[in-house]
Amino acid sequence: MIEQRYEKDVAITGIGQSEVARPSSKSAMRLTLDACLEAIADAGLERHDIDGVACWPGDNNNGDPFSPVGPSALKSALGLNLNWFGAGYEGPGPLAGMINGAMAIAAGLCRHVLVFRTITEASARLHNKQAGALSNKTQGRDSSYAWQWFTPFNVLSGINLMALYAQRHFHEYGTRPEQLAQIALTCRQNAMRNPKAIYRTPMSLDDYMQSRMISTPLRMFDCDVHCDASTAIVLSRRDAACDGRHAPIRIEAIGAALNQPWSWDQISLTGMAAFDVGRMMWQRTDYTPDDVDSAQLYDGFSILTMIWLEALGLCPVGESGAFVEGGQRIALNGKLPINTNGGQLSGGRTHGLGYVHEACLQLWGRAQGRQTKENRVSVVAAGGGPLGGSLLLVRE
Repeated sequence: MIEQRYEKDVAITGIGQSEVARPSSKSAMRLTLDACLEAIADAGLERHDIDGVACWPGDNNNGDPFSPVGPSALKSALGLNLNWFGAGYEGPGPLAGMINGAMAIAAGLCRHVLVFRTITEASARLHNKQAGALSNKTQGRDSSYAWQWFTPFNVLSGINLMALYAQRHFHEYGTRPEQLAQIALTCRQNAMRNPKAIYRTPMSLDDYMQSRMISTPLRMFDCDVHCDASTAIVLSRRDAACDGRHAPIRIEAIGAALNQPWSWDQISLTGMAAFDVGRMMWQRTDYTPDDVDSAQLYDGFSILTMIWLEALGLCPVGESGAFVEGGQRIALNGKLPINTNGGQLSGGRTHGLGYVHEACLQLWGRAQGRQTKENRVSVVAAGGGPLGGSLLLVRE
């Protein structure tokens, strides 16, 4: 067991988010600057206070709609003087920037890290309806360790992979479509209270059931919605966080483990890296799943939210269907509110950092129109397959 738990020396002090649009008329850089400048001001800081920058996936995809702005471009645009500069691909997935930034602060390399994530997939789809398909991302991937086994064999979308998990979960645990539907229905209910959300019209169970089947058993409303947006988070050393505008939100524990083969099918089609992530996170804290007041759980596809519920111990393995049935437990006024901004299914695919942004709004009591009951502990999880990361956040 590793005794040093570096994340406890780090806190979130500011958050920012650009408009979330489908598509936006703003450039990717304008969206990024909107989010980052808002986050810096929210933390009570100036640009010259930022001495670290982190992003996922970073400059690897710079210019691609999946990552149109990387840390190199942002450094130049903001005129930052950095002591630490972090970017990386894969690893723990969308939360990699948060995890890497926290490590840099704890190691004494910097004092305030700006973490951001920008995506412009909605604009890209104006020109190419298949812009999100894996078949359009094969250059450089077909020779990689993982993707060489998928893209050459007509795995055209992530849903083809996630449908395998959903089908196996249905078979092994008796999960039913109307149970899975509650993830999409809950997200839509929450999105209706979020002025930034992409989809804000009511959706019924009949609407869900009548939506087009994309890859059995996943329907159209089981898929997240592409958008243009940028989200930014300021991480600060705890002794510097107390000078900010808000009560610090401490990173109590992180999960980033991968104890099984790096592959999308891995060992079990009812589990994934999420279970390794969950075990690691709870080993790093005295808190337990019963202490969690709200959860922002990755919903690139609805089945992923159910798997994260099980992987993080928020419900027993195989019982996520029963746990979400009827939607009462996971509603805004339920025992465990989830994806309170509408998630990616209705709010927009902000890809990881959007969950952190929403968790902070809830913990600070700033989620106007969709604020849950007073809460102090929130869990954020993002990723699927071999990519996974989690954060346990505690308001000081």
